[in-house]
This record gives sequence, structure tokens and C-alpha cells, in this order.
Amino acid sequence: MDKKKKVMIVEDDVVLANALKLALENEGYELSLATDGEEAERMIKTEVPDLILLDLLLPIKNGFEVLKLIRQNPDTKDISVVILTNFEQDTSIDEGKRLGAKDYIVKANVDIKDVPAIVKKYLPA
Repeated sequence: MDKKKKVMIVEDDVVLANALKLALENEGYELSLATDGEEAERMIKTEVPDLILLDLLLPIKNGFEVLKLIRQNPDTKDISVVILTNFEQDTSIDEGKRLGAKDYIVKANVDIKDVPAIVKKYLPA
């Protein structure tokens, strides 16, 4: 039997985070939730998710800082990261991809019901 894929949601908007969690729970993923960058860092080290949905505008440490630390750690450097944010600037999109994000998705341009397909697309086999 396949083990459940672990997906971490790093999002400080609790309403949105819970909506994402609900959409993904129905797909059978094991989910965890962090609401700030520092909490995300701690959880990533212990849980080592298969994929992270990462907001950029977070309390304490922003998403770019979290992504840099993920990529610098040999234990977490291969985790698939999809940036999911409302921060839509070309420089941020370029920076996210330069730091190794699989995709950069603007929240306003995506429907919650489409998130499971996005996760599936970027989850390692």
C-alpha cells in the first residue's frame, strides 16, 4: 500500500488555510499547517513534507527566507515547493523560481477546487 503523501500548507490567513486543507484532505493527503515562517521552518525539519504550498507574506520570516533555508538544508533541499501568494510582482516571481520553487501561483488567479490538481502535478512520484 502506498504511504500517504505529506503536504504542508504555510499560510497566515487561517480561513484560506483551512479551505486549502479541506480541499486537500478529500484527496487523501496527510496535511500539516504552519501560520508563520518560523513555525514552518521548525515543522519542515521534523515532518519533511513531500510538497509545501508556501505563502510569501508571512509573519516573523517571509516565504523567501523559508524557501532559502529549505534549499540550504541537505535533508529538505529536494522538497517540492509551490508558492501560493497574492504578491504578484515580476521580481518576486523570478526570485521564487530562482530559489527553486516549482511554480508561482497568484491566489487571486486560482480557484480552491483547482489546488488538488496543482498539488498532484508537482508531487514527486
